[in-house]
Amino acid sequence: QVQLVESGGGLVQPGGSLRLSCATSGFTSDYFGIGWFRQAPGKEREGISCISRSDGRTYYAGSVKGRFTISRDNAMNTVYLQLNSLKPEDTAVYYCATDRGTWYGGSCFFRSYDYWGQGTQVTVSS
Repeated sequence: QVQLVESGGGLVQPGGSLRLSCATSGFTSDYFGIGWFRQAPGKEREGISCISRSDGRTYYAGSVKGRFTISRDNAMNTVYLQLNSLKPEDTAVYYCATDRGTWYGGSCFFRSYDYWGQGTQVTVSS
């Protein structure tokens, strides 16, 4: 069974950058890839970005496109989320997640996502 562990969160000033990591274990070809989500206090969970295991295809939410970049190593041992030009509204707990199956394109945020990491806190404040 796959396990996911996020790291790299912290406190950063507006306009700053962070790189989040999602370390995987037990990740096989059964899983479609990795999705990144975030949840701010009092708000619903929001899909941020996804990357495919098979071909590295990526997808971004409009709110982060052009500021955040998802990447992976070839073995999917680690998936990264580079956060640039951070804003106070980016403050949230960030999670990586996955599920079994295939991603055929389009939005990847409405999958079942059966496996989640514990989350890492990102706080953007001066």
